[in-house]
Amino acid sequence: MMQQYFSIKQQHPDQLLFYRMGDFYELFYDDAKKAARLLDITLTARGQSGGQPIPMAGIPFHAAEGYLAKLVKLGESVAICEQVGDPATSKGPVERQVARIITPGTVSDEALLDERRDNLLAALLGSERGFGLATLDINSGRFCVMELKGWETLLGELERLAPAELLIPDDWETNTPIERRRAVRRRAPWEFDRDSAFKALTQQFGTQDLVGFDCQDLTLGLGAAGALLGYAKETQRTALPHIRAISQERFEDSVVIDSASRRNLEIDSNLSGGRDNTLLDVLDHTATAMGSRLLARWLNRPLRDMRILTARQDSIAGLLDQHYHEDIRPILKGIGDIERILARVALRSARPRDLARLRDALATLPQLQEALAPLEITHLRALAEQVSTYPELAELLARAVIDNPPALIRDGGVIAPGFDAELDELQNISENAGQYLIDLETRERERTGLSTLKVGYNRVHGYFIELSRGQADQAPIDYQRRQTLKGAERFITPELKEFEDKALSARSRALAREKQLYDELLDRLNEDLASLQDSAASLAELDVLATLAERASSLDYCRPRFVDDNQVVIEGGRHPVVEQVLDTPFVANDLNLDPETRMLIITGPNMGGKSTYMRQTALIVLLAHIGAYVPASRVELSCVDRIFTRIGSSDDLAGGRSTFMVEMSETANILNNATEASLVLMDEVGRGTSTFDGLSLAWSAAEYLARVRAFTLFATHYFELTALADTDPGVANVHLNATEHNERIVFLHNVQPGPASQSYGLQVAQLAGVPRPVIERARQHLHQLEQQSLAQHAGTPGRAAEQPLQNDLFASAPHPLVEALQQLKPDDLSPRQALELLYQWKAELS
Repeated sequence: MMQQYFSIKQQHPDQLLFYRMGDFYELFYDDAKKAARLLDITLTARGQSGGQPIPMAGIPFHAAEGYLAKLVKLGESVAICEQVGDPATSKGPVERQVARIITPGTVSDEALLDERRDNLLAALLGSERGFGLATLDINSGRFCVMELKGWETLLGELERLAPAELLIPDDWETNTPIERRRAVRRRAPWEFDRDSAFKALTQQFGTQDLVGFDCQDLTLGLGAAGALLGYAKETQRTALPHIRAISQERFEDSVVIDSASRRNLEIDSNLSGGRDNTLLDVLDHTATAMGSRLLARWLNRPLRDMRILTARQDSIAGLLDQHYHEDIRPILKGIGDIERILARVALRSARPRDLARLRDALATLPQLQEALAPLEITHLRALAEQVSTYPELAELLARAVIDNPPALIRDGGVIAPGFDAELDELQNISENAGQYLIDLETRERERTGLSTLKVGYNRVHGYFIELSRGQADQAPIDYQRRQTLKGAERFITPELKEFEDKALSARSRALAREKQLYDELLDRLNEDLASLQDSAASLAELDVLATLAERASSLDYCRPRFVDDNQVVIEGGRHPVVEQVLDTPFVANDLNLDPETRMLIITGPNMGGKSTYMRQTALIVLLAHIGAYVPASRVELSCVDRIFTRIGSSDDLAGGRSTFMVEMSETANILNNATEASLVLMDEVGRGTSTFDGLSLAWSAAEYLARVRAFTLFATHYFELTALADTDPGVANVHLNATEHNERIVFLHNVQPGPASQSYGLQVAQLAGVPRPVIERARQHLHQLEQQSLAQHAGTPGRAAEQPLQNDLFASAPHPLVEALQQLKPDDLSPRQALELLYQWKAELS
């Protein structure tokens, strides 16, 4: 047995091998030790190898799903080794084979997946000069490829896609950011060969070339896609008929959001890694899980294609008219996640309850078509036509599958009575054997007149007719002696022998027949797989559009209008997430960026609402670029190419980068890539270093962005930056106000023109619970610093009038030598005194 185990394990050295032994999956050696640690199960030993006990750990096969789910979440891969031989005829160990390989990126079992998140497998090829990135969702058949340049771009795409598993060539360089990702698999470099990939892809799609998929000229991208397809086939051990096409995602077709900006905006994941209080959390009231996943994809890849965005906006408007979405959404709830069900049908791993849910979904489609009939919007009509109806399949599944089937086909009881005469007969024999024997005993007693006659069964001799020793001699001629007992004789008749053959095999034959009928159902569904997949995709989009219509109605969102002029104009803008968690009404604010005003310098107190104002702008622009309605009373904007944010402070300890280094890296990315069509949010740039360094960096970054003419919101506590509005006509000052009441601060959250007059730093510290003695001491320091600053202004005529005093903790006292130089009267010094002063100052400096 261990020889067999080693021969199989040798083929799967990097995977945990679940080796089937009876009712358990067993693991041995290092696999056992690892599984015991990860799954918190008992590590035991069995037998010996080299004089040492063999480590072993096991789990019951019927409870394997829970353990597999835990391993997959931890990024592990598992090879499932099943018994394929017949124990009755096997000499030595029963033959075993790996039936499937479960990896984080190729798992398809419903219990192992998050129904509201895509589970992507990705492959990556190339270097900083250019990357090929391919992704495959094996649970839907969605296959995409792209080519891109630069590490920042690549990391942004990986942040967007969040693949569960990432394949890279074995010769990929070490110490790259890729290595720190979870579930990275190194594969043989030849698996990424472009020519082999081309052949494999055309064979998969049944085409001569890839021109129809707009991928013919790709090089690195095709290499990555070929490796991905090969890995999927290797792990699934079956054909992949649901992978019917590959599409190229072009970088320039979408609004680019880098990885840092994506995290800062909390689109579908908050800063703690959860889903609560994110943009997706607010919008996702979808009726189906496949709609939820599609909505997440839209939010993570906003588009620049006006044709698509207009079609979505028109569809939402059409659904809002007469409140049609209210009729459609309840019907969609009866559809279920047929996208993933169809994938399991294609992989032949669909379970009976999958077919029952598909049956119910197909039965619901005619009702959905009735609800869609009044809608005349072009895009909605196209979706309705693609959804179609499948009366033949719906009728077949209704006849074939019982109302509430069991979880697994292996125990039978799935196919409905009346669907197949042969199965009904076999099940009738198996289920009614007892009654048949009672009837047989009654008939035989009447025929023979023997009062001691009875019919029985045991596992050794099978069915029999038993007569007492006294009546055994009177047995009819058709009774054949089967067994002699101390006080009785047992017989068999041709009729009973025929029934025995039927009854003893009926159960196993019924299970085999049911499995055959189930496989035939899967074959029939696979015949219409392509059109069923198209229907699922259209149903998911209908779900998202109906949900966005419901959100627009419930949350008072407006339709944004795209214009040719370069501008972002928002009236009554609101933060979609913050307004949902506030107990008090949200204070809406306007924004006006146009060809004359490209940058707003935003000042005001901490907690005054600067970050909220900036983020709501980005989220409104993002929502507009998925075709959704937005939280505002009016929005007019031109198409943007990128959304950048430099918000908050974080470090990268694993990468050896300090908080300030991370801040400067993000700033550098923005300054190097922002264009006139980009939206840039900069919050407190330069605060991670000394006052003068930070102020200088912030000032120069703001000047640079003003020259680039990107749409920029620049929030700062460096009050000096407000002077930019005097030198650059494209820059304007705005501030968020607050007021003091009974020595407490009240934030008004209202954006006003002009710079702020105070920063309220001490009041915010007091609100945060800083001890009162510390606050009082800070007031003394602040007063002292203000006096020094006033003295400095007094020594520089006209300066105090040029800009107001910054009530913040960033003013610093002048150097003593500077003060001495300011008081010096050169005409009163002799040459000797002047020389001595120079030597004295030189000594003091050193």
